[in-house]
Amino acid sequence: MKLRWCKKCVLPNSRPNLIIDKFGICNVCNLKLISKNIKDIKPLGKKKFKQLIKKVLKDNPKNNYDCLVPVSGGKDSTWQVIKCLENDLVPLAVTWKCPSRTELGQKNLDNLISLGVDHFDVTINPKIEKKFIYKTFLESGAAAIPMHLAIFNLSQRIASNFKIPLIIWGENSAKEYGFKKKTDVLKKNLDKKWVKSYGVTHSKIAEDWIDKKLKKKNLILYSDNQNSNFKPYSIFLGDYFGWDPIRSFKVAKKKGFKSNKFAKTGLYDFADIDDNFISIHHFLKWHKFGFSRLFDNLSIEIRKKRISRSKAIDIIRKKGLDIPKDDIKIFCKYLGISHKHFFNICEKFRNKNIWKYDTKERKWKIPNFLISNFNW
Repeated sequence: MKLRWCKKCVLPNSRPNLIIDKFGICNVCNLKLISKNIKDIKPLGKKKFKQLIKKVLKDNPKNNYDCLVPVSGGKDSTWQVIKCLENDLVPLAVTWKCPSRTELGQKNLDNLISLGVDHFDVTINPKIEKKFIYKTFLESGAAAIPMHLAIFNLSQRIASNFKIPLIIWGENSAKEYGFKKKTDVLKKNLDKKWVKSYGVTHSKIAEDWIDKKLKKKNLILYSDNQNSNFKPYSIFLGDYFGWDPIRSFKVAKKKGFKSNKFAKTGLYDFADIDDNFISIHHFLKWHKFGFSRLFDNLSIEIRKKRISRSKAIDIIRKKGLDIPKDDIKIFCKYLGISHKHFFNICEKFRNKNIWKYDTKERKWKIPNFLISNFNW
C-alpha cells in the first residue's frame, strides 16, 4: 500500500474511513468545503434543537430526566452539559470510570457535576476490566475497546432502564475523522449500526470477547444486548451547534474547566487529560496507520483555518515521535507487564504494508512519508 496524503490536511489514506479522491483531497476536507452550502450537513441550529427537544420530550413524565449525557469530565462533555442546562433540560450525567483517572480529570468531573446535574460514576469490576483491557490490547492492539463498548452500551442501558427518552452525545466522529458513506454523516440517530462502524470497537460486540476468563455475565455493562424494549433517541450535539474543540474548551473554561500544563498526546493541552490510558490508544495509530494524534488535531486546526498546512507540517517535524512515555509506564504497571512486553505487542501491529525496515540505519521508516527529512 502506498500512502497518499491529503493535500488540504495532514492525514493519510491509511486512516480508517478516510478516502482521498483523484484530486488529492480527503472526504472530510471535501465535506468541510461543501458543508456551508448543504442544509443537512451544516449545523442545524438552536431552533431545530428546540423543535427536536419538544418532539422527543412530549410524552416524558415530569418526574423523569429529560436526557442522559455521557460524560468524562473533559471539555466536550462539560460543553454538552452546559448546552443542556442553557436549554432548560434536566440531564442525568453518566460516566464510565476509567481505571486510571487523572487527578485533573477528577477535578474537572467534580466541576462538571457542580454545574447542577445528577451523576452516576459507574465502576466496572476492576478484575474483569483489567483482563478485558489486556485481552483487547494483546489481540487487537487496541486497549480502548472496553472503554468504547462501556461508554456506548452503559449509557444506552441506563437510559433504557430509567426510560430517559434522549441521549445527547458530542461530535459525530464520522463527520470529523472519516466516513464510508455520506449517509453516515447525515445520520441523526446514533444506533448499533453507527457504533459498529465508527465506535472504535473493531466492529465487535462484548460477546465476541467471551473466553474462559471473561464470562458472558462478566460483560453485562459492555454488552449491547439490553433487557428493555424502551429505545432512547440518541443525537450528536455537534449536528445542531457545530463541533469545535477550541470553542468547547473556551465555553467549558468559563465554567471552571482546567487545562493541563502540557499536551499529554497530540496538540491540545486541554484534551485527553482525564485518563492516563487514552494516549496508549492513540499511540498504536503510529504502528497501524503511520500517523499520530498530533496529525488528527492539526488537521482539525487546518480545516478551521486557524493554521496553515505548512505550519502544521513544521509542528510535526519539530515534535517528532509522539511517545507517551509516562503513560506507558503507568499502563505497564497497571497490567503487570514489562516495557519490553508492551513494545513487543506494539510491534505485532506494525503495518508492514506501509512501514519498511532500513537495514543500514536499523530503523523502521515509512516510504512516501509526509516529511522527507523526518527524524525516525
